[in-house]
Amino acid sequence: MAIRSGDETGVSRRAFLKISAGGALALYVGGRSGGAEVFAAPIPGGTLAPGSIDKFVRPLVIPPAMPRSGTNSYAIAVRQFTQEILPPPLPQTTVWGYGAAASGPTFNYPSFTIETTRGTPVTVTWINELTDSSGNFRAHLLPVDPTLHWANPPGGTTGRDSRPEFATTPGRYTGPVPIVTHVHGMEAVQDWSDGYAEAWFLPAATDIPAGFATVGTWFDFFMGKAGPLGTTWGPGRATFRYPNSQRPSTAWYHDHTLGMTRLNVYAGPAGFYIIRSDDPADNPTVAGNGGAAVLPGPAPQLGDETGTRYYEIPIAIQDRSFGSDGALFYPDTRAFFDGFSGPFIPDSDVSPIWNPEFFGNCIVVNGRTWPVLDVEPRRYRFRVLNGCQARFLILSFDDPAVEVWQIGSEGGFLRQPAKVTELLMGPAERADLIVDFAGVKFGKGVTLRNRGPDSPFGGGGFRPADPLTTGRVMLFRVNQAVPAGFVDPSTPPGQLVMPPAPALSATRTRSLALLELAAEPPEPDIPIEARLGTFDPTAGLPAGVTFLRWEDPETENPDLGDTETWELYNFTEDAHPIHVHEVLFEVANRQRIDKRTGRPIQPPRGPTPTENGYKDTVIAYPGEVTRIRMRFSSQGQYVWHCHIVEHEDNEMMRPYRIGPVQPGQPG
Repeated sequence: MAIRSGDETGVSRRAFLKISAGGALALYVGGRSGGAEVFAAPIPGGTLAPGSIDKFVRPLVIPPAMPRSGTNSYAIAVRQFTQEILPPPLPQTTVWGYGAAASGPTFNYPSFTIETTRGTPVTVTWINELTDSSGNFRAHLLPVDPTLHWANPPGGTTGRDSRPEFATTPGRYTGPVPIVTHVHGMEAVQDWSDGYAEAWFLPAATDIPAGFATVGTWFDFFMGKAGPLGTTWGPGRATFRYPNSQRPSTAWYHDHTLGMTRLNVYAGPAGFYIIRSDDPADNPTVAGNGGAAVLPGPAPQLGDETGTRYYEIPIAIQDRSFGSDGALFYPDTRAFFDGFSGPFIPDSDVSPIWNPEFFGNCIVVNGRTWPVLDVEPRRYRFRVLNGCQARFLILSFDDPAVEVWQIGSEGGFLRQPAKVTELLMGPAERADLIVDFAGVKFGKGVTLRNRGPDSPFGGGGFRPADPLTTGRVMLFRVNQAVPAGFVDPSTPPGQLVMPPAPALSATRTRSLALLELAAEPPEPDIPIEARLGTFDPTAGLPAGVTFLRWEDPETENPDLGDTETWELYNFTEDAHPIHVHEVLFEVANRQRIDKRTGRPIQPPRGPTPTENGYKDTVIAYPGEVTRIRMRFSSQGQYVWHCHIVEHEDNEMMRPYRIGPVQPGQPG
C-alpha cells in the first residue's frame, strides 16, 4: 500500500492511517500523474530473480477439458505434484492442483476446464487428497498465519472457524490443510454447494492429530441439506450440485477456505468453468440478416484428437515469485511488506505473518512463466482471467495492428461488443475477447503487455509495472500459415448482435462501506485488517460508518426473489474488486463522494462499455460510491468480499443471508 505518484489530495499514507486510528475517516483520492511515465523497478520476491528467467521460450499450455466420472458428474480431487512452471534448466515447482480422481495424469496447474451446458445441472464430488503416499497429511507449502480469523482445525469443534488467542507469538501452522471449493460466478447455486468458507474439510489422513476439527462449522448442516447427495459426503469429501441455469458465461473454480484462500489458491488449485448454450436465443447473431453468428473455435473438448488446433483458448494470468530451487515463494513475515518486525500478537494487534497485499515478481500464464503461443493471422477467442493475488492488470498489445474486441464479462455476453485498445482487469474479473491477428506482419512476434502497477491500484496516478518482467505477460508469434485465399469463418466482431440482457429494477438500496483498520497506538500506524461495514449517508462521516468483522451478525438479508441496489462506499485508498456470491449483477453507476462527509457529489457516471452486461466482480474505486443491482434467487447463507485475497482472508469478507434463518443452522 505504498504511496502512488500523482496524489492530488496531499493526504499521505501515514496521515490517512492516523486519522483512521483516531476514530474518524478521511478519503484518499488518487490523481493522474502528468508528464512521462516512470516505470517501477523490479520488486522483491524469492531468491530467483525474475530477470534471470528466459522469456517466451516455452509454449502456452492450453488446459484440456476435465474428464467426467458419469454422464453429468465429476469426481475431482486436489493433490500435490511437481510441474514445469519455470523454463528448463531451472528446477520444477511443487504445486497443488485439481484433477479427475480416477482418470490418470489429469492433475495440473491450472486445472483442466469443466465444460457444461446451460440447463443441464452437474454434480461434483470434491476430494481433499493432500496426503502423501503413506496416507499422512501434507503440511501447507506456504506459511499459514494462525492469528487470523481462520478455519483453525486445532481449535476442535468448539474453537474452529475462530480467531484464536495466544500467550506468546505463534509460528506458522503445520497441520493438515482444509479445503472447500467455490465455483466463482455460479448464479442461483444453493448454499450447500457454494463453497461456504466455514464448510471446509480436512483430508482423510491417517494421522490427523487428536482433538482437531476435521470439518468446518457448516459442513454437517450442509451435508444434511444435500439430501440424497449428502450420503456421498464424508471424511475428505463433499458433493456439490451446480444448476448451470445462467446465460453462457466464463466462471472459474478455486478454494475458498476461511482465512486461507490466499495461500490455497496461490499453491495452485484453480481452473475454468465454462457454461455454453445450444439455444440460438442465448448466442450472438449477425447484424443485417439475423443469422447465427460464428465465434472463433473450437475450444478443447473431451475426445479431441492429438494435434487439434484451438481458436478458443482460456488464459489465466497470475503473479508468482520463486526461489532458486524452483519453489513457490510467499512471505513468512510481516516485515516483508513494510519492515515491521514486532512486537506481534499477543503483544500488539499486528499479525506476525499476514501481509496486507502481495505482488509476485513473475507473470505466470496457464501455469508457465512468460509463455509463447504460435498463432495464425486470423481471429481467436481468448477467455482471460485475472487470477492474481492483489494485482490489477492493464493489458494491451504492443502492435496496433492487433484488433481487440471484448464480447463478454463474468456474466456472459455484453449488450454490445466493445472495441478496446487497453483493458483494465481487477483480480477475479474475466474478459471474453476476440483478438484479430490478421493485420500483423507474418512472422512477427506480438507481446501482450501489462501497464498495471506492481503495487496497490487506486485508479489514479501510479508507476506502471517493470517493463522487463511484470510489464510483459506473454508473446504471440504470428507464424502459422493459412491456405491461399483463406477467409476467416468467424463473424467480424463489429457485426455481432448480442443476445438480450434485460436490465434489473431494484426496490431497495443498501449502503455499505469498504474500510481499513490501522494498529492502535502506541504501535506504528500500519494496516492490520481490511474491513467491510455499513454506512448511513444521512449521518455522514464518521458517525454513519460501522466497522464489521466476519463473526458479526449478518446485516444484509434480502428476501428470496428481491432485487436490490448495493452502494459500495470506498473509504480506503485502494480500489477493491468486490465479489458477491450467488448472484450476477449489473453495474448501475459510480459517483464521487465528498472526503469530509462521505456524501455523493458530482453527477453519477454509468458503467464502462466493457461492464455493459452482467458481472460478478466489480472494481470499487477509492473516494467513490459504486452501485450494483442484483436479484437474489436461492435462499440460504452466502458471502460477499473483496477479491484481493489477502484482504478477504483478514476480515474483508462478510456473510449475508437470503431469506429467513434456516432451522438448525449453526449459531
